[in-house]
Amino acid sequence: MDKRDLSGLFRERLRTLVQRSGQNQSAFAASVGIDRSALSQLLSEDTTRLPRAETLMTIAEEHKVSLDWLLGLSQDEGLTGEIRASLEIEEGSGGFDRTLLAKWHAEAAGTKIRYVPAGIPDLLRTDALVDYEADITNKSRQSQAGETQYRIDYNRRPETDMEVCMPRHTLEIFAAGMGVWSGFSEQERRDQLNHMATLLDDLYPTFRLFLYDGRMRYSVPYTIFGPYRAAIYVGDMYLVLNATAPVRTLTRHFDNLIRGAEINAHEAAGFARKLAEMPVASHA
Repeated sequence: MDKRDLSGLFRERLRTLVQRSGQNQSAFAASVGIDRSALSQLLSEDTTRLPRAETLMTIAEEHKVSLDWLLGLSQDEGLTGEIRASLEIEEGSGGFDRTLLAKWHAEAAGTKIRYVPAGIPDLLRTDALVDYEADITNKSRQSQAGETQYRIDYNRRPETDMEVCMPRHTLEIFAAGMGVWSGFSEQERRDQLNHMATLLDDLYPTFRLFLYDGRMRYSVPYTIFGPYRAAIYVGDMYLVLNATAPVRTLTRHFDNLIRGAEINAHEAAGFARKLAEMPVASHA
């Protein structure tokens, strides 16, 4: 990371800690073992100076934050990275709204959330599809239904800004009743596609779906929660990345998927309706 970027991030976070402490600059400086003039210089927009290592450690220890966060290398004030087992994000006693995924969504409210789904996006699924996929994956139907409703409600908030990008052929395979959806009836698939189209119109522009050519580009399923973290779906686990650099890298990867989209957000609802109306044989 460029020294100017590093010092800028440090300055922002130091300013946050000063404000959070409720102390004036003289008292804050004394609490971390420096004088007021040194603190003023660290907070100045005209300097790229960073404090000595022992001062950094004192600030981090005194204010219970990590050095990585203080230096802008992580978006997490505590641990810099962690692996979450699926049991930790399953439905709790209060439903999906109390899980880690819901917490991450809430933290990212007002920022852009970017999402590459593993299949049909959760909030666009009908009850029939939720039931069907719960049966074949042995996951709780109640948990999945709660997640779907939470995501719909979340995307109806005025501050929401969510982009979803997925392979076009995922919807075409679904429409044809192939792969994992071979046991899902034709009428249910049509109902699902029309339901998806209605929601896409209803939620636009706070929720935007883009479709790219999966033969030309590839992506694992993941979600980026604003600038804070990225959660990569790896089967029954989420690999959670809180460090600034990998979150930015995944953001660039997502933006490249968007740039390669064949179906843009304003066209996605019409594409879903077209698939619902086409004869099954032509989907193959």
